[in-house]
Order: sequence, then structure tokens, then C-alpha cells
Amino acid sequence: MGEEDFSKGHCLLFVSVSMQEIYGYDLCRWKLVLVTVGVICSGGFLLLLLYWMPQWRVKATCKRTTLRDCEVVLLRTTDEFKIWFCAKVRIMPSLGANPLQNPNPIVHKVSNGHAVHFCESAAEENKNDLKKYLPVSKPIRYFTHHSVKYFWNDSVQNFDVVRGLDESTFCSSIHNEHSTGLTKGMHDYRKAFYGVNEIAVKVPSIFKLLIKEVLNPFYIFQLFSVILWITDEYHYYALAIVIMSVISIVSSLYTIRKQYVMLHDMVAAHSIVRVSVCRGNQEIEEILSTDLVPGDIMLIPSNGTIMPCDAVLLSGTCIVNESMLTGESVPVTKINLPNPSEYPKAMGDEIYSPEVHKRHTLFCGTNVIQTRFYTGELVKALVVRTGFSTAKGQLVRSILYPKPTDFKLYRDAYLFLLSLVVVAGIGFLYTVVNSILNEVSHTIIIESLDIITITVPPALPAAMTAGIVYAQRRLKKIGIFCISPQRINICGQLNLVCFDKTGTLTEDGLDLWGIQRVENARFLLPEERACSENLLKSEFVACMATCHSLTKIEGVLSGDPLDLKMFEAIGWILEEPTEEETALHNRIMPTVVRPSKQLFPESKQATNQEMELFELSTSYEIGIVRQFPFSSVLQRMCVIARVLGEKRMDAYMKGAPEVIASLCKQETVPVDFECVLEEYTKQGFRVIALAHRKLESKLTWHKVQTINRDAIESNMDFMGLIIMQNKLKQETPAVLEDLHKANIRTVMVTGDNMLTAISVARDCGMILPQDKVIIAEALPPKDGQAARINWHYADTLAKCTSSSPAINSEDIPVKLVHESLEDLQMTKYHFAMNGKSFAVILEHFQDLVPKLVLHGTVFARMAPDQKTQLVEALQNVDYYVGMCGDGANDCGALKRAHGGISLSELEASVASPFTSRTPSISCVPKLIREGRAALITSFCVFKFMALYSIIQYISVTLLYSILSNLGDFQFLFIDLAIILVVVFTMSLNPAWKELVARRPPSGLISGPLLCSVLSQIIICLAFQTFGFFWVKQQSWYEPWTTESDSAHHGNETLHDEHYIKNYENTTLFFISSFQYLIVAIVFSKGKPFRQPCYKNFLFVISVIVLYVFIFFIMLHPVESIDTFLEVRFSRYEAVDRCGVCFLSSLFGCREKTPKAKYMHLAQELLVDPEWPPKPRTTTEAKVPSQENGSYQIITVT
Repeated sequence: MGEEDFSKGHCLLFVSVSMQEIYGYDLCRWKLVLVTVGVICSGGFLLLLLYWMPQWRVKATCKRTTLRDCEVVLLRTTDEFKIWFCAKVRIMPSLGANPLQNPNPIVHKVSNGHAVHFCESAAEENKNDLKKYLPVSKPIRYFTHHSVKYFWNDSVQNFDVVRGLDESTFCSSIHNEHSTGLTKGMHDYRKAFYGVNEIAVKVPSIFKLLIKEVLNPFYIFQLFSVILWITDEYHYYALAIVIMSVISIVSSLYTIRKQYVMLHDMVAAHSIVRVSVCRGNQEIEEILSTDLVPGDIMLIPSNGTIMPCDAVLLSGTCIVNESMLTGESVPVTKINLPNPSEYPKAMGDEIYSPEVHKRHTLFCGTNVIQTRFYTGELVKALVVRTGFSTAKGQLVRSILYPKPTDFKLYRDAYLFLLSLVVVAGIGFLYTVVNSILNEVSHTIIIESLDIITITVPPALPAAMTAGIVYAQRRLKKIGIFCISPQRINICGQLNLVCFDKTGTLTEDGLDLWGIQRVENARFLLPEERACSENLLKSEFVACMATCHSLTKIEGVLSGDPLDLKMFEAIGWILEEPTEEETALHNRIMPTVVRPSKQLFPESKQATNQEMELFELSTSYEIGIVRQFPFSSVLQRMCVIARVLGEKRMDAYMKGAPEVIASLCKQETVPVDFECVLEEYTKQGFRVIALAHRKLESKLTWHKVQTINRDAIESNMDFMGLIIMQNKLKQETPAVLEDLHKANIRTVMVTGDNMLTAISVARDCGMILPQDKVIIAEALPPKDGQAARINWHYADTLAKCTSSSPAINSEDIPVKLVHESLEDLQMTKYHFAMNGKSFAVILEHFQDLVPKLVLHGTVFARMAPDQKTQLVEALQNVDYYVGMCGDGANDCGALKRAHGGISLSELEASVASPFTSRTPSISCVPKLIREGRAALITSFCVFKFMALYSIIQYISVTLLYSILSNLGDFQFLFIDLAIILVVVFTMSLNPAWKELVARRPPSGLISGPLLCSVLSQIIICLAFQTFGFFWVKQQSWYEPWTTESDSAHHGNETLHDEHYIKNYENTTLFFISSFQYLIVAIVFSKGKPFRQPCYKNFLFVISVIVLYVFIFFIMLHPVESIDTFLEVRFSRYEAVDRCGVCFLSSLFGCREKTPKAKYMHLAQELLVDPEWPPKPRTTTEAKVPSQENGSYQIITVT
């Protein structure tokens, strides 16, 4: 950005994954004085306005300046919401500008290449030595936004986040320059920048929450209305509004504080612990975890700990439970980061990244169960990120500061209210002019303001909440708890639901269905059991026994569920070296596996002499010499093992069948391999292939430890297949079928393997058997090449026929054109991708993102933040997204989605608006049904309240023309007896019993709805106007005078100073009372989203009772009631019994949902010959000089 832009104090600031505009301002004294005067003159209203609008507040009190010199920064998001924030710039003294570099005054003292040492020895670190550096300290400017500090950076002329060691640090540098720890002085210097290492979730005081809640514009308007009514001696209704507002505020405060307390408790658990760190002078110091900074060397205790930061493992091995991040409660083995300088040929130096090197990274919040070390070596880890910069910190930030959820109903409601305000303004001017013309001065202010409270009803928030409260109560009865009631309405619009896999769609883990071995390049018949007598010492079982990443934690086998099921199926025993053994030897001490004695049939019947031979025969043990861990990129794992007593070692490999087959000798792979594999995958099984190879005798134990993986994983012998079954939960297929029938799309987003995810998606009906799955494999730019996407079909790698590589036209998905765009379901092809590909596509192929998410069904290996980004990408094409998950890794997505449903009452429930007591996805259709019912109820109530305001506005405006008004008790009868009773009973309709394919309308501003409302307004206006003038034509009509009022009451000397008791008033009172009831009946909509109104017994009874009562007092006047309601009758009076507003039903027509972006996109793709991408093609990003996000398709032949 040019210098001229900076001079204006405006540029772009990167905040997390988003971008914000930033403006610089300085406080202006004369503006502050003017604002102070304005606040006093406006009675504080200007202060409220500036509180609601931070951009106005800053512009009204400050003047623009450069960012370098500003005192206040104004931030605005660049998304569709354009939300403003402001922050105060603070100044702190510092000896340098970069915490990762040595301060300028003492750079010359650093020696031995250790750039992170503050000084050479601890002796130099005393107060007297430090004093000489104080004069050269310079001020550093910074501000805090959303729990992250932004420091001024001279090199980019902008504020920037202080980075840790997770960016631009080479792996060799981590070992050579950062492995000795920080001195005390350097630690203190860095802490000034990074601050306290804690993820602080402050629970606001009740007073602060109360002030924030009460300053809501609706409550301010209610306060204004209540004061006005009390001034006008309208106490009863004012009291009713006050009581409802207090209940609403208390309920809201309780819910908000409860959420803060839950999140605080979740984050605070184990967040502060005592840790041991290595200092630069090789001393070990015990400090609080809150004092850790990037660059500290932390010692991991042998009995484990909860990680207080993100750290990269420098030495030793750790067993870690990462369920907080991945959702998979499977212990993961973390190994130390290899030093490229020790193996320059085996591996090249690269920049360290927590995501790329996650097998070597311990993430904050994860549980280190136990550690392993050798020859007394300590397990050390280098701290790379602290506080809110850690993986857990980013997750908490996504919960604390979620992106606002846009919902058309609420936007339209505000627009509708604005139109009512305009109408109120017209009424206000009319009242003022009418009062001046008629020389009525004593009530001009009150009556003019009163017309505003009539047009914009203060009871509207309470009325709109009624349906939501009833829906929340019904959800609670079926075991679904809600902490964000406003989301219930939004759930009524959901048309796409993302599901986590493990524990949500499926049971935890896999089950072994069977094995199918290969002998002489031919498949044998499938076998259910792998622990049979004749297979005990076979290479197939040896591979199952050794090729895994299992470990023992407190005597219990733990590890990947697939490995665990596979190992349990053969009934072998795993023995790991003890700490004493590792101390005596080195890290080559192997893990040993052997069959249990029960597997030997001779053990049942044997003599003493035979027992000696039996003991010898059962000493069959296999030692695992080296393990090449599973790689999702390579889709395989490999181990080197040796049978006890054998001289030569064996290599065993397992992984994706296509990958394993390609690494085997072709003469050992059966000719029908592709057919057999396709048969299993079509049935939804997870298939694992096994291979074996005898290694050369010249390979010694020590050579094996340094050998390259590629040298081992070649020329293998194909041994057969293991068939695993990921059991679905019993209710999963039926629930997904119900959602599909209701035109609700389903997407799987999981941290699990892609092959497993695709298999489960087919099994549960998310992907139909005949549908094609296109895998998008995106590769980032590398070695000068642009980013690219390779496309291939998941199920075309296995074909029974030996056809040529040419693409058959039958393999290309067929596009189905439907009559209605709402029913458009292009289900013939689905996209699948993993988290790494998704990240590359977001960065380099932004134009492709909408097309991919339109048909993306399987998203595997997704990190927590990527799940949130996926939800946002779906929302950007106008989907209303639901998210159903059970792990803490789903928290961000659960919070960001329009409707997040947690199946766990642990971490995920803190972020999720909804929590299901039963861990079953059957709660999803129930929630959507209740959401639809609540949404339709909100529409009904809003339309009713709008008509109520307009009807009363018409009545009052007509009466103002003759200087009359409705009486206080008439207002009270209408507002309490009719309106509140009707509103709170018409909201009681329960949800319809099943999901239908239609969705409720999403907004109030639509042709049919406006036609319905406007037509009823016209009808009501016509009837009231007709009644107002018609009554004057009657022979018994008498214009109101003081004398006539006294005569009417006989000897009573009552004085009607407000001119209430007149025929016009009585006529309009009864006509409007009937109009309220008729409009309520017309707007009380039933199926297909709610039960019919005649099943709402309370509503029916209320309406009947009100009808009877009004008819009764109209046809049979009772003096006490007439006096109370201030109505006037004549013995010649005719009764108006017209069916007011029934004609409005003729204007109701079928409402159509407005077209969304994803529907327009689907229509465009129907005629796009280049979409979907053909198999064996590559999409390349254009060179960086081109516009970001553009791409070209290259066909690879």
C-alpha cells in the first residue's frame, strides 16, 4: 500500500484468517466539549446513540491522523456485516521492537550463535547491569482487539500480531539455536510482548451484564413508553410491560452468565500448573505455566500433564490424548522433531509449521498421558505459541467472538419497524398540527408522543419471544437443551446439516468383518477369524500383530481403533520395554508381540515331557525394530520386525489397497484384485491391504534405524485384505432419509481418514451407491510451480475390465434438470477432499470454493478452524447451515453454524446453542420441526402485532380528529384482555408431526405477505372509517358536549375532560375489538409447519370467551361495565355485526422462497460444459500476478 494511504491513517489489518480496515484517530478537545453539551441538552440520548454506534462515537470525539501517531484505532470488518470496533492505543517501554531478536544495545554480547540469549551468563543479569540499558528503551505502541495484541511494525507501517516460533523458523534452527533455553533476562524481555500465558475468559459482573442488556434499544424504547404512560396516568399496562421486561432481562442475564461461567470453567481447568524449564545456563527452574513464553524449553513430566501451551518436541516420545482438538479420543504417539543437520541426505531443511509437523507438536489443552525417554534423557519441548495464539486459544476465541449470524427475518423485522416508525412520525405531525388548529395545548406533547407508542408496540419483543419460549420448553421435554433461544427460529430455515462422523453418525471405532488372504496370486475364500490354528505363525498374522501404532497406558492397550480391533482379533500380547530396560539400553530396545498360550492347542492336553517341548514351541516372539508411522499423504504405514531366533528381518506394510498393490510385485497381486476391492467398497466396508518382504541379511539393527522409508516400501509381496466395518448407529440411515425427503442436504465433516469417511457416507445413504465421488487433491505452490488440483474418481481406480486409460462417457456424471430449483438435487456426483486440500483451495482457488461446496459431501481430516471455515463457505452461498457434533474440535463450527447441536454435555456444549441429552442424531429433525413451528409462530405474531398497531393507530387518529381518544380502561382491555391473551395463546401450536419438503419463508418482505398485510390494513381502515362516519348519520346521534355528558349520567356530575364517552369512540372500540380477534384467527396458520389452530385448545377457548364477552356487553349493556370501559349507548343504537376482515383470506397466495446464491449457482452449472471436472485432469492456479482466485484447467494425458 502506498505512502499516501498511510498518511490518511487508513490501511488493512489482518485479524486471524480475516481482514479488517483500520483507521487512526486522535482525541479532539473541542469535539469532546461539543459532544458533552449535546449529551446534556439531549438528556443523555446522544450518549446512548454514541454507545450503540462506535464509529459515530470515535468520529464525534476524535480527528483523523496517521496510524503511526494515533491514540485510537477504528476497525471495520470487510465482510458483508461491516461491523465497527474501536480500541485505545497504549504505549509500553521496550528495549527492542522484535521479541524474537536481541535488544539493540546488547547484540554485540551474544556469542556462540545463540541469538536468543539475552546475555552470556546469569551473573550479568542483576539490576545494576540492567539500569544502563533503560535510557535506550523506546516506546512501543500497541492495542488489544478480541484478546489479541497488535504492535506497531515500522517495516510494514502498520499494526501487526507478534508471531511466535511457529512461523519462519527452520527445523534446523529449532535444534541448533533454540534448544538451550532462555536466560532470565531474555525471558522477561519476551514476556513484555507476549504477556501472560493464559486463555482468560473473564466472567462479567451481573451489574455490567445488566447495564449492557438494559441499554438495548428495545428496552430503552420500553422505558420511554412506560414513563409516558405513567405521565398519562396509564399505570396498569405500564406495570404489565415492566413485569414482562424484568422477567425477560433476568432470564437473559441468567443464560448469558451461565454461558460465561461454563466457558470459564472449561478453559480454567488445568490451565495454571507448575512447570520446569531449562534456562540458558543449563539450570532447571520451576515456574508457573502463566510465565511461559515462546523460546522456553519445557520439561514434560513422566507421569504426563495438561499442555499449557503449544510446543514442539525436541527429545523423547509422548503419548497424547488430543480429543480436545480432533474429537477422536485415541491416544497419539508424538515423536521428537528430527534434526535435518544430523541426516542431511535423508531429509531436507524446511520451515517448521505446527500443522505440517503435528506428529512432533504438543498442542495446548491436550493431555500428555505418559512420556518415554532413553538413557536418562529428559523429555524436552520448545514452547512455540502461548495464550490465545495456541490451538486451544484460537478455539476459545472463535467461541467468545463468533461471526454474527445473518437471518433475514430479523433484518426484515427491523425494516418493518422502521416503516412503522415512519407511520408514527406522520401520526405525530398530524397530532401536533391538529392540536394547534384546535387550540388544544395542555395535552399536545403527551398525545403526540403517545401515537408513537401506539404505532410501535413496546410489547413486540415479549410477543415475539412467546413462540420461542414455548418451543424451548417443548425441546426440553424431548431432551434438547437450548442456551441461545433466538437460534430456534433460525433452525426453522436449515437446508443443510453438517455431521461429524465418529460418535455422531457411527459408533466409536471399527469392527473386524473378516479377512481374505492371497496365496499364489489368487484370493482365497473370506475368513471370519484370523486367530485360527493354521494361521498362528503365518506372515499374514505377523503383519496384523506388528504393523500398528499401539501402546500400553497403565497396562491397557491404546491407540487407533482400527489397529486396536485388528490386534484384538488375533489374540496376541504386546509387551513394551520398561523404564529400567530403556535406561540400560537405548532407543533400539524393541516392543515385543507374541501369541497368548491359549492359542496353542497343545496346551490343553500335554504330559510333563511334552510340556518342555511345548514351552520351546511357544517361545514365538516378534520384536518391532522400527516403525514408519501412518501418513495420510502416503496412505500407508510400515514396520521392520524380526522373529526371535531369525537372522533376517521382515518388513510389513498395511494401508489403502490401491497404494499397497502399486508397491507390490505385480506377479503377487491377483488379477481380480480390482473387482474384489470394488465389491467390498460398494458395500461400504473399509478395506486394508497387507504386504510383506524379507529384508537382506546385510541390514543390521543400526542400519535399519537410518534407512530411508522408500528403500523398504518396494518390491513387496501382496498378502491379502482385512475387511473392517464401521458400524452406523441404528437410527442414522432413517434420520438422513427423513432429511433428504425434506430437501435438507447432508454433509460429513470429520477429523477421520477420507477413505473411512467416504465408506460411511455410502453406508448411511449420504452418497447413493450409483453416485460418483470426485476427490479433489489440492497441492500448494512448490519449486516455482503454481498451486494445482488433481481430480480423480474415488471408485474408478478399481475396474474389472482391462480397459484403456481413456475416459468412458458413462463415467461422467449426468446432470438432472428438475422443474423446481428448490428441488434441484444434482446427486449424481459428490466432491470429497481433506483438510489440507481445503486449505489450499481457500487460499489459491477462491472462485472454485462455491462450486465445490455446492456438491461437497465428504470433508475429511479437517482441523477445528477448517470446520468453521467450511461452515462459513456454505453460508456464503446462502445455505442455512446446521452442525451436529460431539467433540471439542467441533466447538468453533457449532458456534458459527446457524444451528449447532452438540451430542456431548462436555466441552462442545459450551459453544453449542443446542445440546442433546441422548447422543443420537434423531434430535436434528426434531429441532428443525420445532424451529419451523417457532418461525411460523414468529411470523404470525409479528403480523398480528403489526395489524394490532395499525388498527389502534387508525382508531386513535380518527378520534383525534374530533379531539377524542380511547379511554384508559379501553386501552387496558384491548392491550391486556385481548392482545396479550391472544398473543400468548396463539403461540402454543405445537410442531407438525413430520418434516415436509417445503421450507417456511425466510423474510417478512415478500410480495404475498405484504399483499396480505396491506389488504387487511385497507379493509380495517375502510370498516373503521365507514363506522366512524356512519354513526353520525343516525337519528339518535348526539354530538358530545359537557351538558350532554352530564344529562347522560342523570344527577351525577361526572366531568369527561378527555371527551371519551361519545358514539364515535364506542363504535370504533367495538369494531376494532372484533378486528383484533378476526385478524388473530386469520394469521394463526397451521400445517404444514404447525398443528392446526383448532387443536390449540387454549387459543380456541380464549377467542370464544372474548367473542362472547364483547357481543354480550354490546348487545346487553351493563352499566358497571359501560362505566368502566367508558362506552356510550342509545336505545336506538344498531349493533355492527359485520364480519370484518374475513375477505383478507382471499388475498393469501402461495409463498415462494426467494432464490439463494447456491440455487443460482446450481442453475449456471447445469449449462457449464467444463463442470464437474473430468477425471485425470488438473486445475492449476494462474501465476500470482494474475487476479487472486483465477484458475485454468489442464488435461493430463
